[in-house]
Amino acid sequence: MISIVDLQRRIDSGELSADEAIAQSLEAINDQDGMIGAFVCRAEAPRAQSAGRLRGIAVGIKDIIDTSDLPTEMGSPIYRGFQPRADAAVVMMLKRAGATIVGKTSTTAFASLDPSPTLNPRNPNHTPGGSSSGSAAAVAAGMIPLALGTQTGGSVIRPASFCGVAAIKPSFHLVPKVGVKCYSWTLDTLGLFAAGVKDLALALSAITNRSELLTLATVKAPRIGLVTQSFAGAPDEAGAEALRIAAGAAERAGASVRELGLPEIVAEAWRIQPIVQEFEAHQALAWEYRTHHEAMPPILRAKLDETVGLTPADYDAAREIAGRAREALAQVFEGIDILLTLSAPGAAPKGLASTGDARFNRVWTLMGVPCVNVPGYVAEGGLPVGVQIIARHGDDAGAMASARFVEEALRPL
Repeated sequence: MISIVDLQRRIDSGELSADEAIAQSLEAINDQDGMIGAFVCRAEAPRAQSAGRLRGIAVGIKDIIDTSDLPTEMGSPIYRGFQPRADAAVVMMLKRAGATIVGKTSTTAFASLDPSPTLNPRNPNHTPGGSSSGSAAAVAAGMIPLALGTQTGGSVIRPASFCGVAAIKPSFHLVPKVGVKCYSWTLDTLGLFAAGVKDLALALSAITNRSELLTLATVKAPRIGLVTQSFAGAPDEAGAEALRIAAGAAERAGASVRELGLPEIVAEAWRIQPIVQEFEAHQALAWEYRTHHEAMPPILRAKLDETVGLTPADYDAAREIAGRAREALAQVFEGIDILLTLSAPGAAPKGLASTGDARFNRVWTLMGVPCVNVPGYVAEGGLPVGVQIIARHGDDAGAMASARFVEEALRPL
């Protein structure tokens, strides 16, 4: 994979020009994307910018995020050839930071459950996850150093785990969603994929102009609450092993680790999350569902058909539970720095019929807290399985500092 930190060092020292860095990514895309299918369209002759903290950094943009010079087709024939007039806010933030947009990455249709054709570069017989399939795969394959995704249930953290890359779903509203196709306005969150946690920190700091996100030079040993999310069911053997190894490595590196039970209201929030998600999806996708019902992707269409009877009263009750759960979770963080939990039930499922299960991600998206996938464990078949670092809402710097600690603890293993 391509490290943003390493590229920046080489560009700053004059060892590599920004244009040469972009050219290397374009060559890697030419060499590999025919097999992997991470990109749905590419920029014509992209060039490096002359200034900015991310100059020389090639970026892939998930194809539900508007770009003024590339189509935004949302993984659906309903939007084939659709050309937005303006860039999404986050795309402009990337450009202002000096990054170069090299293409749009594949997404499941409307960032839902119907798989895209993208293959997992770690093992092409297995899914790369979704819905940010192309973004995770492009970074994992070493085509680009940075990609944008979105998460409504588990669409950043899960594919990052399956593809073996670092990723962050920041605190809700840290990165603006203006110009991003909505599925659920309470849940949709932009996220980043990169080779390692330091790369995530550099990129997110540059995009948001928040220097505090770079405080990773000396990372203190965190107080870790180990959470298995029993309310979400048991993980696969590979998922359980990845969590066990990460907890042990962190403890040996000096962290305090203790198993932690979550308040029952958090489990209740996990149970009602689909109500919030699907009630809002019916509003956000009302035009597509009503005027292009048969053209909707089959899994999403069936889900919307099944949930058409959700009422405002159902939705209001679910939101009330979510609010109480956020308050209870804030109290949990009074005694710890981070939670350590599963990023996915296990390794990427075989085949492309499914993008995997988001059951270990969805409550954290509902809580609006920052989540970081830390890769490390590799299961049978060369399939990565990550672990998830979670911090209190707004503590994105702390989440990445602790994720860096765990990443370093896992490195010698």
